[in-house]
Amino acid sequence: MTSNATTRAGGPSATRTLTASTIGSVIEWYDFTIYGTAAALIFNQLFFSDISPIAGTLAAFGTFAAGFIARPVGGFVAGHYGDRIGRKATLVMTLTTMGAATALIGLLPTYEQIGVAAPALLVLLRLVQGFAVGGEWGGAVLMAVEHAPDGSRGRYGAWPQTGVSAGLLLGTGAFSLMSLLPEPELMSWGWRVPFLLSIVLALVGLYIRFKVSEPESFVAATSAGTSRRPLVEVLRTHPKELLIAIGVRFAEGGNYYVFTVFILTYITQQLDLPRQVGLSGVMLAAALNIVALPLWGALSDRLGRKPVFIGGALFMAAYAWPFFWLVDTRSPGLIALALAIALAVPHGAVFAPIAAFYTELFEPRLRYSGLSIGYQVGSVLLGGFTPLLATSLILWSGGAAWSVAALIAVGALIAAAAMLAAPETYRRSLRG
Repeated sequence: MTSNATTRAGGPSATRTLTASTIGSVIEWYDFTIYGTAAALIFNQLFFSDISPIAGTLAAFGTFAAGFIARPVGGFVAGHYGDRIGRKATLVMTLTTMGAATALIGLLPTYEQIGVAAPALLVLLRLVQGFAVGGEWGGAVLMAVEHAPDGSRGRYGAWPQTGVSAGLLLGTGAFSLMSLLPEPELMSWGWRVPFLLSIVLALVGLYIRFKVSEPESFVAATSAGTSRRPLVEVLRTHPKELLIAIGVRFAEGGNYYVFTVFILTYITQQLDLPRQVGLSGVMLAAALNIVALPLWGALSDRLGRKPVFIGGALFMAAYAWPFFWLVDTRSPGLIALALAIALAVPHGAVFAPIAAFYTELFEPRLRYSGLSIGYQVGSVLLGGFTPLLATSLILWSGGAAWSVAALIAVGALIAAAAMLAAPETYRRSLRG
């Protein structure tokens, strides 16, 4: 392979690659987030208007979960081609697919216009969204970490992780802006605008991604040939690593959606507060999370991945009840404080190191597949069903939040145990 097709870790193209990975991740998660926000706030009225409000919310969260069901499929497909033909082409494919699906959601007729076909098409497009984002995460963090200088992989890997909260911030901000419209306008056309903006964002992201190069560690590892069946090979040769990768997701894989999606419904339906209280709190928390993630990633470069992650997971378990105590005060300021602490401290500590940790856990020629399986299986087990489960627990407990706090704590403790059983990886060579 020619020299202009690769870049050395920490070389002059590392910053450009990091920028491309981060911006692409922001766009993907903007698309994914606006669906979650719409599901929490308005899709029950637009696509499930023939049933009760709470049943409509459960149905809307069911379509939200559908995207997570498709994520492992996207991860497996992207992992296969990412390990065979390279990271760059695969990432172009995921961004194109996501942009098209999101824009089409913005053009969908509602239940009132075409009946049951509306929610059916919504589920189909949500599955396509899930497929795309399932392949995105592994490639974005790999490109960042594999280009990183030695000793900075945690910090480099944390930047694409900020795409989740940056996308959340942009998506929530877009809906907050549209929520300023009178209710009839919001329900008729305003909700569509954030989805249609995806067309512009996807074009910007594709332009940037076409300019990046393959990382040297991948090219060197595959110079003698790639695995014919990387998914099968990684399942056969790395079962322990895959179980660890799935286990550590229990801290943030579902709890993140309690803090950012379920909480919007809880604030409006259980606490009877205005929609803007939850949206503003989530936006502030997302902004702080963007700042916190690179700092936590850099700390994991100094102390190791395990101590940072385990400390964050234990804090998350302990904080679950104080989080809801603050939210239940109904004070907008204390609600914003609760969310800010949740995303900046425990979530930041458990989410920032895992990009580098997953990359270091698997050998280069199977790395995309290993990351994608571990991360996306965790996603379908946790992320998509957690808002649905949390809503069901609130109904079961008669509106009491202690049951959701227990759900957060149990997940965090499972993740801490999984990381305790893992090897420390921050000094490993990425060449395998």
